[in-house]
Amino acid sequence: MSGGVDSAVAAYILKSEGYDVIGVTLRVWQSEDGSDGRCCDIDDARLVAYKLGIAYYPINCTLDFRSKVVEPFTEDYIAGRTPNPCILCNRYVKLEKMLYYKNVLGADFIATGHYANVVRLENGRYTVKKALHADKDQAYMLYDLTQEQLGATLMPLGNLSKSEVRRIAEEAELPVASKPDSQEVCFVTDGSYGDFIRKNAGEKAPESGFFVDVDGNVIGRHEGIINYTVGQRKGLGIALGYPAYVKEIRKETNEVVIGREDELFSSAIICRDVNFMSIEGLRENEKLSCSAKIRYRHPGQAAFIEPADGGTVKVTFKEPVRAAAPGQSAVFYDGEGCVIGGGVISAVLR
Repeated sequence: MSGGVDSAVAAYILKSEGYDVIGVTLRVWQSEDGSDGRCCDIDDARLVAYKLGIAYYPINCTLDFRSKVVEPFTEDYIAGRTPNPCILCNRYVKLEKMLYYKNVLGADFIATGHYANVVRLENGRYTVKKALHADKDQAYMLYDLTQEQLGATLMPLGNLSKSEVRRIAEEAELPVASKPDSQEVCFVTDGSYGDFIRKNAGEKAPESGFFVDVDGNVIGRHEGIINYTVGQRKGLGIALGYPAYVKEIRKETNEVVIGREDELFSSAIICRDVNFMSIEGLRENEKLSCSAKIRYRHPGQAAFIEPADGGTVKVTFKEPVRAAAPGQSAVFYDGEGCVIGGGVISAVLR
């Protein structure tokens, strides 16, 4: 229970269906002023639990969260990559801790307020299926979960819209019914990502360097590669007489490559740290058709995946894809909206 409306309604629905519900908040972040992060509002979660008449336990996970989410997030930006901290958190903190405490408390299932569905396929494997309403679908953020985690997880909101969830919360008189959604990374509560990384990285934070064009010509100075991501247009601080975008970030030379929009497109990507859900893996020389999303808000594009060197997967798109960024996750779906698997983009092939 994050203290938000989604997890509150998930708990309410499960109790209404006859489950004996236990509320748990994982405290993953605490700011210098003592306040919680956006995804662990203990006071509001406790109020909801009291309203529902269920047992409630706040659990401190700040050390795990720092080592498994915040430190990799910082290291990725220092290396010129654009990470997905929520994906790491879901697998290595939220679901891992919930699974542990399920066993400690003697529960049968864990549950979350994610907008997605857990399904078991005919081959016996569990996977995540897209939510009924695409505007809130969170299956992308869950592609890295394990079979053990999925097999124990309920997601009651998978077929509901946000407006339906708020209506349920209002009718149930839950105290968070009108609470706004959190839109940003929960642990960056003040300032920009660059400010946060510079503060946490100290001497390891990259210094300013050069903007260069695709031919290597110096066209200006940047404020440190931690402030940029592939596809970015705003905040570059350079005027070239045409719309300019970040095309590439080069950690080795401390350069940010600037190009035109038509130079952002690529035909294929390589993914590392691949996790398969609906299948055990790809067979040698297999090419599997799918729809691939290269970031959370990407609608997905027709592609095929095949094995590549060192356990990586090559994703080749039917039509070029815009602004694929190393560090982001690519997630592969079948024709029914079920997650085949996904991985972290390690290389972009033009």
